[in-house]
Amino acid sequence: MKKMFLMTMLVGCFSVQADEGMWQPYQLPAMADELKAKGLEIDAENISTLTEYPMNAVISLGGCTASFVSPKGLVVTNHHCAYGSIQYNSTPENNLLKNGFLAKTYQDELAATPGSRVYVTESAVEVTDKIKHGLMELKGKAFYQGIEQREKALISACEIDKSYRCQVYSFHGGLEYYLVKQLAIRDVRLVYNPAASVGKYGGDIDNWMWPRHTGDFSFYRAYVSKDGKPADFSVDNVPYEPKSFLKVSAKGVSKDDFVMVAGYPGRTNRYRTANEIQNTFEWSYPEAKMLRERFIDIIKQTAPSGTDERIKYESLIAGLANYAKNYTSMIEFYGKSGMLADKEQGEQALSTWIKVDAKNNATFSDSLTQLDALVVESQENQARKMILGYMDYTAMVPTARQLYRLANEKKLADIDREPGYQLRDIPEFKSQLERIDRRYAASVDKALLFDLLQRYSQLPENEHISALDTFFGIKAGFDAKSVQQTLDNMYAKTQLGDEATRLSWMNKSIDEFKASNDPFIQFAVAMYESDMTQESKEKQLTGELMKVRPQYMAALIAYYRAQGKPIYADANSSLRVSVGYVKGYSPEDGLYAEPFTRLEGIVQKNTGIAPFDAPEKELALIKKKQYGDFYVEAVNSVPVNFLSTLDTTGGNSGSPTLNGRAELVGLLFDGVYESIIGDWNYNPQNNRSIQVDSRYMLWVMKYVDNADNLLAEMDIVH
Repeated sequence: MKKMFLMTMLVGCFSVQADEGMWQPYQLPAMADELKAKGLEIDAENISTLTEYPMNAVISLGGCTASFVSPKGLVVTNHHCAYGSIQYNSTPENNLLKNGFLAKTYQDELAATPGSRVYVTESAVEVTDKIKHGLMELKGKAFYQGIEQREKALISACEIDKSYRCQVYSFHGGLEYYLVKQLAIRDVRLVYNPAASVGKYGGDIDNWMWPRHTGDFSFYRAYVSKDGKPADFSVDNVPYEPKSFLKVSAKGVSKDDFVMVAGYPGRTNRYRTANEIQNTFEWSYPEAKMLRERFIDIIKQTAPSGTDERIKYESLIAGLANYAKNYTSMIEFYGKSGMLADKEQGEQALSTWIKVDAKNNATFSDSLTQLDALVVESQENQARKMILGYMDYTAMVPTARQLYRLANEKKLADIDREPGYQLRDIPEFKSQLERIDRRYAASVDKALLFDLLQRYSQLPENEHISALDTFFGIKAGFDAKSVQQTLDNMYAKTQLGDEATRLSWMNKSIDEFKASNDPFIQFAVAMYESDMTQESKEKQLTGELMKVRPQYMAALIAYYRAQGKPIYADANSSLRVSVGYVKGYSPEDGLYAEPFTRLEGIVQKNTGIAPFDAPEKELALIKKKQYGDFYVEAVNSVPVNFLSTLDTTGGNSGSPTLNGRAELVGLLFDGVYESIIGDWNYNPQNNRSIQVDSRYMLWVMKYVDNADNLLAEMDIVH
């Protein structure tokens, strides 16, 4: 009944703001007529059926999206999504980031970063009643734990077949819950990546900008055992044969063509309260931007360019820079916009709408007031939470704490363990420990931790944690020399930098942890009780929020329905579909951005110095106008990137952009600077996503990198 309620609302308002919305696949059949009118040529029912083409070809990498593009498990995604695996396999002597990589045979393909997965979604079943029934009388932590126990029970039953990974997703702030089942392929290998001077052309300078000329694509391959089941890496494994794969269009798209994107968008916040908006934009984002930029400076100062230490941190630098620029745009456009005032007016209108109707008042009264009170409570000690949270960007501190937490959780029955420490989580836990060697240098880790401890010491005394103060001698103030000496000793004495030692701690007892002389293990033990006390408080508050926010969302949905506004859930990393058109935009008065860039733009930007250092072979091909099969008369060249009105966000990176026949015409990899704030406030005038044009991808593969073996494997539609 609840599902039909939401679908009914969608039918009435879809055509009002048709390009807005990240839709759950089940919602699409209700929009069939509108989608057909926009340019969809396949049946909308196909898009809603996760086990049919094209949806079963769209996969998750756990943070990025990708898709199958051959019958032999070939996977295409963004270069920046494969960045960690490229970095993992790079050394100063064989720098795949710089030089690129192409496997000509299966045997040449390289194991991806430990823990890499290809997730194929097979079902999404509503389980709201199974999650919430009988729990609504509980409060706070008890409610939180009740929901968690129900989720774990459903997941456990879903994962009887260990080939699958299951997850319960919350929609509309906990108003609905869905159990999602995914085939989890564990043997993932790097097949091909262009050089960074193609795949990251423009670097951080062009990030979030237009015009763009970035070949942000790379290829993996999924492998399984000979019986077709997911298996750990083995030379005996064979390429996975997907039920379907996407055809790749060499014809591409033109201006104003219909496009859609299927992927796994991470997080949006379009239904947050005015209080949450103000705190985020006026405190959280400025602080997070500052910390990320500071971390980049520390890494670059500590690890010189070209060294093994710098290679280990290139992926982190890229991620930090991406979000720092993201936050810069958020802050800038928030300051220019009336978003806060609009939200405050909207909440006042919602409150009035509730009060003037007796039924609404009985159902929704006080939901906004209660939510605001809890939000204010959640903002207490936020400076401390952020500083301590950023310690997770270091390696030794979170490693030691997670290992000791595992030792404590192992005392419990598996169903009672904290998520992340159950038996189902142990393979990924182990993979995290294995990945550390290729992303950790003691000198950098120590410098980052020192900076955070110095910031922590400047917090008001009532925000300090006694155990942390005592361990680092901070209670009486910050003695930089003393703290530096403590850290020097800790990094000199710890054995956690050794992979075999780290892995051995997964099997040690609490008593062995307490008896350890490893300084980071000692720190984890010293902090454990205060960590658990703080976690208990957080669960109490989260439980209250989990009860109140669905009430607020139910009120907001009913109000939006009355206003004729589109209703879709905020992004939550589950499979979604967005639809739109290929279209330029006007970033400011007097300027218009065309929807396509061309090969010649690469030459115009090229300086020979990173990040504008295109390969000499590519430059020569462009100067000779060797366009081959991918010439487009409308742009008098080969299109490189294109703009669309698709509604997307982080997590959509690597998503296949499809035409009306569900053929791959591009890979989504970014958005324009003006659209970043769309995570909070959608604006159809400047919401634009950026895609790698399929024709540029094919052109680079054929003429620059001679990836003929992969081209022959793909179904390319001319």
